[in-house]
Amino acid sequence: MLRWLKGRGAAASAVAQMQARITPELWRDVLQAYPFLATLGAAEAEQLQARAAWLLASKTMNGARGQMLSDFMRLSIAAQAALPILNLSPTLYEGWDEIIVYPEGFSIPRTHQDDAGVVHEYDEEAAGEAWEGGPVILSWADTLPGDTAFNVIIHEFAHKLDLSSGDADGIPDLSAHPGLSPRTWHGILSSSLDQFTIALDTIEAAIPGDIDPESEAAAPWYSQLPLDPYAATDEAEFFAVSSEHFFVDPAPLALALPDWYELLRAYYRQDPLARAADRGPHSPEAPAEQPGHS
Repeated sequence: MLRWLKGRGAAASAVAQMQARITPELWRDVLQAYPFLATLGAAEAEQLQARAAWLLASKTMNGARGQMLSDFMRLSIAAQAALPILNLSPTLYEGWDEIIVYPEGFSIPRTHQDDAGVVHEYDEEAAGEAWEGGPVILSWADTLPGDTAFNVIIHEFAHKLDLSSGDADGIPDLSAHPGLSPRTWHGILSSSLDQFTIALDTIEAAIPGDIDPESEAAAPWYSQLPLDPYAATDEAEFFAVSSEHFFVDPAPLALALPDWYELLRAYYRQDPLARAADRGPHSPEAPAEQPGHS
């Protein structure tokens, strides 16, 4: 109980029990449902299952607004959330204890003070949210596979990694990476964000005046960018959106921002671009029994 109250990870025995409940059929269904998971090699898939079991044993996952959660839903969320820490310590996800799943998008109360000092209150529609020291909130409808690199699960858990170092500033905890200094990270982050912002400005200037840049009609222009335009919001969103693209559709990111891709590769200790090129999609078998986590 004390471990849960402190937001600590589950004991190895609890993780092993959770992993034993993951049937080979269910694990295959999850891997096959998401193309970027289907490129994992057998050893990586085995490690991902262990990380997903750790997450399921360590966090409560609750439905909101009448959402019922099936075993497939729970495992698919856990597997995608575990992908960023495939080769990192699960302790980076400690300090909080709940994942809340809505059936669709939800509203978040916001306040904003303008330059005149007037405070405005409004509701913002969202597909996900990661609270500092609190839950991760997800819209199930927005977790389903699509034809873009959008991935709200990886996005929100990247925010959790960002927050593991204290501030939401696009710089995660680098203490386990002696070859990566915060100064180097900040330099590459800033220059890459500047480069992306310039590319976004160029694209927006090219959109004809009779087309609403906020409408679907503008999609062909924005599709030329290596990242979703939301990445230009600030450093924290740039890291989170980049993490989505890094794992789901890495080629445009690696081509347009090679230094930033290499920094993410070094941090996550994964190379999704090489993974896809070397192995291609396949359907690894789930191991019958695995230890808790390493």
